[in-house]
Amino acid sequence: MITRDADAFVALARGSRPDFGPATARAAFLVTPEGFARAEESALDNRYMAHAAGYDCERALAEHRALQRALAADVPVFTFPGDPAAPDAVFANNVFASMRPDAATHPGAAPRLVIGRMRHPVRRREAQRPDIRAFFRDLAGTSEVDLSQQPHPCELTGSIVIDRARGLGYCGLSERCDEPGARLMHEAFGLRATLLFDLAPGEYHANVVLAVLAGRALLASPSGFADPRVASAIATLYADAVWLDPRQQAAFAANAIALSPRRVWMSGIAAASLGPDQRQALARAGFELAHMPLGAIEAGGGSLRCCVAEVF
Repeated sequence: MITRDADAFVALARGSRPDFGPATARAAFLVTPEGFARAEESALDNRYMAHAAGYDCERALAEHRALQRALAADVPVFTFPGDPAAPDAVFANNVFASMRPDAATHPGAAPRLVIGRMRHPVRRREAQRPDIRAFFRDLAGTSEVDLSQQPHPCELTGSIVIDRARGLGYCGLSERCDEPGARLMHEAFGLRATLLFDLAPGEYHANVVLAVLAGRALLASPSGFADPRVASAIATLYADAVWLDPRQQAAFAANAIALSPRRVWMSGIAAASLGPDQRQALARAGFELAHMPLGAIEAGGGSLRCCVAEVF
């Protein structure tokens, strides 16, 4: 199912068992912020980006190295070198995403590397990197689903937030992902059901307003949805939902990830924005809150989750 009807989606999702696949990744990869600078094309529809003078490449590189070391506490982490000709290519999860087909219907099937189609030409060059493609094809043995050459923008796990345990997708439509692009991602990821919804004006990616944590908890900012009732409908599927206000959304508190069932990662600024009740809610859901300073990287209009491409 792929639908805009939240009630129909919820009715199907309630019957979806958590047997689609592992709730968290086996590994993760990052791309270093070499030549990290403001890309004017990207800034056309990303209001979170700093002015050019607000970028500090050396500080971003140091933050990125520290992030890689920290995330390795949960999963193996490897890094590809960045390209100064692609100044905001640090946000690899928009371009590359790994998927293991439904374990219930395709037992033993090889994982897939899905390659997205970026809206802006400055970022489309990332998808053509032969080293990343060859690593997954020749060394990891994955099949490849290449969406980069078709005309519809579909910026992968920036635009679609996936509940990996149940095979459910939550796809925010914007200039970075249109409805045909969403359908292509739904098929590429082999999802059981995908809910389409419009993001609020000025929002560019669903993963700035929504996070599913290890298939059992939710971070959501209703103001990031064109219709906040959609966020409420999604929340009915999870025992623990942490609601974020616009200030916390702007601090990237929803741009978080659980790479293990016991810990959620977000930036230092994001973590500092949370109140005691929200921290306690994460603890009740079984999560330790971990955070890393990413102020320099966040000048690029994304945060911790945007940097992390999961490997399933």
